[in-house]
Amino acid sequence: MTESIVYLLAGVVLAWFGGELFVRGGIGLAAWARWPTAVIGVTVAAFGTSSPELMVAVQAALDGVPQISLGDVLGSNVVNVSLVLGLVLALSGMKAEDGGMRRDWFISLLVPGFVYLLLMDGWFSRQDAMIMIVCFVAWLTVVIRHARAHAAAQAVPVEKVPVLKMLGFCLLGLAMLIGAAQFVVHGGTGVAAALGWSPFVVGAVVIAVATSTPELATTLIARMRGHHDVGLGNILGSNIFNVLFVAAVAALIHPYPVNLPEIQPTLLFGAVTTLLIIPGRGGYIHRWRGILLLVIYAAYVVLTLNQSSAH
Repeated sequence: MTESIVYLLAGVVLAWFGGELFVRGGIGLAAWARWPTAVIGVTVAAFGTSSPELMVAVQAALDGVPQISLGDVLGSNVVNVSLVLGLVLALSGMKAEDGGMRRDWFISLLVPGFVYLLLMDGWFSRQDAMIMIVCFVAWLTVVIRHARAHAAAQAVPVEKVPVLKMLGFCLLGLAMLIGAAQFVVHGGTGVAAALGWSPFVVGAVVIAVATSTPELATTLIARMRGHHDVGLGNILGSNIFNVLFVAAVAALIHPYPVNLPEIQPTLLFGAVTTLLIIPGRGGYIHRWRGILLLVIYAAYVVLTLNQSSAH
């Protein structure tokens, strides 16, 4: 048990610094290419901070426990909104200034129901995975078209940073994230065996928090620097990327049976928390929503653990 916890902590540290380097390099490259800030958040930052989930998914599938990946991505989506965004909103509100943010919010809201429909037969097949990846590519195509259409009005200032340096940050960060995934999966399976939790619950409760540390760092830093769209776009983009791509990759490698009653609470909380972050008048999201999201996260952890005990 102690050794498994050490592995998990090592994975958290590597994920934090690796994600930070990857995002810093990615944002630098995107700024150099004159992409809008909102698009940076929903693509480059989101994909970078979701790299731990992707590495965990691949490793878990290769290790024969792909259920950890499903628990990780669904749990990470709840953690991203209720814990990560909840903490940031509780400190101060946020403002969504980009029109594409409502589109991404709507897609994030549809994802839990879409996943449930695909997995109603109790099996995560390669066909299900391919359907999800096609939907992901379609969404990404719309985002890129939006970026091109609004590049002139929303372009960010060009930063005088060497391109090779930013590329180096990306590669070093990715290497650290790969190492973090190895530690997290090893530690997570050890915790599962010691506590008697199912692989899905370990992924949804333990590993989800560990792999969401880059999102927390990115969202906090973006909010402190006044880049609201980067922070909010990072959360929404990460959630879409996690389910439609990361979970699908694990199922492509290793299809597996799904316990529907076990995943229902996570899907439900994912939808409820997404409803709570729809921007209000003027695109503003107030602090009280952050406090409510933190309360919901606490309820989610308790319910997930109780559900695991019941089964």
